[in-house]
Amino acid sequence: MKVLRRFYGSTTGMLFFGIWILVMGCKPEVKPIEYGKDVCHFCNMTIVEKSHAAQYVTKKGKNYKFDAIECMIREILQQDNMDALAIILVADYAHPGVLVPAEEAVYLISEGIRSPMGANLSAFSSREEAEEALQTHGGQLYSWSEILDYFRQH
Repeated sequence: MKVLRRFYGSTTGMLFFGIWILVMGCKPEVKPIEYGKDVCHFCNMTIVEKSHAAQYVTKKGKNYKFDAIECMIREILQQDNMDALAIILVADYAHPGVLVPAEEAVYLISEGIRSPMGANLSAFSSREEAEEALQTHGGQLYSWSEILDYFRQH
């Protein structure tokens, strides 16, 4: 115990402890979206729709939440910060409130499903559910890389 007290009481010990706190405090971690309370980082609207929300976490552990997938995509493209991101999540339209990895989702742009910012963009965790929604609402399906390209052009 005296050794620990001596170590943490020293300048070296305090420096080590401070660095350890910084490293442990910056671990990328998803924080739950508080619907009706949290505000979109891109457009400043309150996040209310559980079927269109999105969020990303940087490698430094900063968490950003969005009211619409299109807001998150526009921010990512504006900032050109894809390499700085550790976690990218989108709401599963078929299961409101469930967030899924953006790279694994299937995206649908359909005028039959309105999204908060008007891009009519929804995400699905499975291709089957996306194809069912496509049959019901019409539109076009995209992968993550394809939807990024779509927003680069529009």
